[in-house]
Amino acid sequence: MVSASAATYLKKAFDAFDRSIIVISPEFTILAAAGRRVEKLQTNLVGKRCHREIAAESTPCNHCAAVEVMSTGKPVLRTHGVEDLHRNQIACKFAYPIFDGDRIEAVVSMDFDVPLFEGLEEDLQRKNALLSNLLLSAADAIIAADREGKVFIFNQAASEVLGYDVDEALRNLDIRNIYPPGVAHDIMRKMRSRESGGRGKLKGYSVDCIGKDGEHIPVNLYASIIYAGEREVATIGIFRDLRNNLKMQKELQRTQMQLLQSDKMASLGKLAAGVAHQLNNPLGGITLFTKLLLEESDLSETVRGDLDRILNNAQRCRDTVKELLEFARQSRFEMRPQDVNKAIGRTLFLIENHSIFQNVQIEKILDPGLPQVQVDIQQFNHLLMNLIFNAAQAMEGNGKLTLTSAFVPETGRIRLSISDTGSGIPEDVLPQIFEPFFTTKEQGQGTGLGLSLAYSIVKNHGGTIDVETAPGEGTTFTLELPLTHQDAKGDQDAGKPE
Repeated sequence: MVSASAATYLKKAFDAFDRSIIVISPEFTILAAAGRRVEKLQTNLVGKRCHREIAAESTPCNHCAAVEVMSTGKPVLRTHGVEDLHRNQIACKFAYPIFDGDRIEAVVSMDFDVPLFEGLEEDLQRKNALLSNLLLSAADAIIAADREGKVFIFNQAASEVLGYDVDEALRNLDIRNIYPPGVAHDIMRKMRSRESGGRGKLKGYSVDCIGKDGEHIPVNLYASIIYAGEREVATIGIFRDLRNNLKMQKELQRTQMQLLQSDKMASLGKLAAGVAHQLNNPLGGITLFTKLLLEESDLSETVRGDLDRILNNAQRCRDTVKELLEFARQSRFEMRPQDVNKAIGRTLFLIENHSIFQNVQIEKILDPGLPQVQVDIQQFNHLLMNLIFNAAQAMEGNGKLTLTSAFVPETGRIRLSISDTGSGIPEDVLPQIFEPFFTTKEQGQGTGLGLSLAYSIVKNHGGTIDVETAPGEGTTFTLELPLTHQDAKGDQDAGKPE
């Protein structure tokens, strides 16, 4: 039973309600009525027929929900066919029965839609769930935090980028801890200004985030401040991981540099071929006439010795021209089985008389039974030239250069090492030596492309290149390349020109 005071409060609550609640008998007689719309009629409705007093109809209305309730015994909602001719008119939109045993004792009629409100709430919940799924399953990292920095949205992509477990981030992560010191404050300052996309927004801002393991991760940030009226309540950011993009840019840059270098080498090859052919003709004449003079029988020993020197030097020039042609003759990328030892010998033959090698001791420890390797010989010659010249420059033209070749049965590859006794590579420089345009040489003395191109050439051949260095003790570059035609053995006379 409801107490008298409770009944009084219920009546006051109904009377204060902005819409109408009417209880009618099966004969459409009004048993009770409440609500401000009822009060506006300024008449006592109890005991009167609802359709006459409310709709001025002699019979129940065509779209009355109460009529159907009396027929079916079930709650009825009318969302169509009920038209309010005036904003204060009462319409029977929702009705439900009151039973006395199995008999309908009365019908409650309302001009507001309770199930519709429930449906709107369910629809809102569905939309919220959909929005949550969109955020959590987005391809980019999405993180939201309140004004205190506590994270309350952290999707799976954010977990993959930063390394935090989702639950761990939601429990313990402070949004400021994913940035280097001071950066979070700078981002908020930019969002509060209008210089970066409008007030409360930050668009396309490049920044480093800090992963759980301390790694600095480059990202492109789109962020917004969430407002409640004029009050800031939270921030949300979309973080696009740039690591793959930057890696692709570097690979593209290396490829472009390699193409430029290939064009340069092709042009150099054409020039070298032209010069070589121009030199071959006079060298051939010098050799021929020197041999003719040597056939004279009345030559003194002094003259004969001078002619032998002329012949030997002319032959040396012809050998140099021949090696130059062999080095530069190829103009397109072509993989063929090659003798690495012979390539080392050819490269050394071309450069060992360079002034920078005058005080450099060159030691070759080459495996005479080395299998052939499938390489592009022009690129491989260029690779050797770069590494050998780098070694000589590191020693400032004074020290020992050691070249070693060997077969590694465990990996099925050949290993080539180029060691110098220079000053070594500083620890802070070491991670950057293979980056394009990075150089420690003075302006005008280096482009920073040598080791970058060497790295690209080795990678293009399916190999690896590693470096070991110690301050004051020198540096060793070690290359490993996959084999082809393992039954073909290297030239045991490698190191001598053809």
